[in-house]
Amino acid sequence: MKSIVSLLAVSLLCSLSADAAEKLKALIVDGQNNHAVWPKSTVMMKQYLEKSGLFDVEVARTRFISNFQREKDWLPLAGAPEAEGKDKPVPDPSFSPDFTKYHIVVSNFGYGAADWPEQTRKNLEDYMKKGGGLVAVHAANNSWANWPEFNKMIGLGGWGGRNQKSGPYVYFDANGKVVRDDGPGGCGSHGPQQEFVITMRDKTHPITKGLPDFWMHSKDECYSKLRGPAENMTILATAADTPELKNAGRNEPMLMVLSYGKGRVFHTTLGHDTEAFQGVGFIVTFLRGSEWAATGKVTQEIPKDFPAADKASARHFEHKK
Repeated sequence: MKSIVSLLAVSLLCSLSADAAEKLKALIVDGQNNHAVWPKSTVMMKQYLEKSGLFDVEVARTRFISNFQREKDWLPLAGAPEAEGKDKPVPDPSFSPDFTKYHIVVSNFGYGAADWPEQTRKNLEDYMKKGGGLVAVHAANNSWANWPEFNKMIGLGGWGGRNQKSGPYVYFDANGKVVRDDGPGGCGSHGPQQEFVITMRDKTHPITKGLPDFWMHSKDECYSKLRGPAENMTILATAADTPELKNAGRNEPMLMVLSYGKGRVFHTTLGHDTEAFQGVGFIVTFLRGSEWAATGKVTQEIPKDFPAADKASARHFEHKK
């Protein structure tokens, strides 16, 4: 009898180990972000990924500085020492995650983030070239305008001193054609936070297959006038939220996918504050984009509460400690 019980116990342990081994490994990197929702947004994304049943998630955090807005109550979940200084981001020479341990790296950095150590940059570049996955969320595209390879990874960025030297403005015109405008000027803009309609541009991609042609996104910033290398990039969805953009017939990229070496990148410009992160449209596309960046495919079904063209939907976030 004891031998049977022992065999059953071993079998159960092996089964649990197999289930754990099947989960994808995700690393969220953060530490310097000008958005007040940080680092709560890291906690939200971590919980979304884990609740999907697909991912085990860790967080790597650089030192942060006291004049960056943040919700301090969320820091203990992935704390790091606060750096001295109040006027500008402080580089963290000790920041050196082992990216090779993970299927995806999710960037939750923001505007003004200090440069990573040169070796850490190279490590991310090598990781991506060899087939890694990267997910860039909202203000992550504000970071590191002076890092050419990162800008190739994300395709388009905003603010941070970017201009015509960074690459063209890229958007859809009123006729549904992609425009690449090499004209002079800075980049990065958005209207007041509000709900706005997302228009799907590529529904054949695994991330967007099955999504409605139009859906209302929760209150958020609609990024516009982004520019960058835009190489090996496919725009999956666009939006236009201001009268100026609508009158000009400009539809700005909201969801994008890119290839960098053998690596896959999912870039979402959505996700400014808690309301945006609670939006079902954000949650679903973030999860599907993360799975695709990690594996090249999407197994998740479209949930019944996905937003309609005329009505946004949200899931109230409950923190599970």
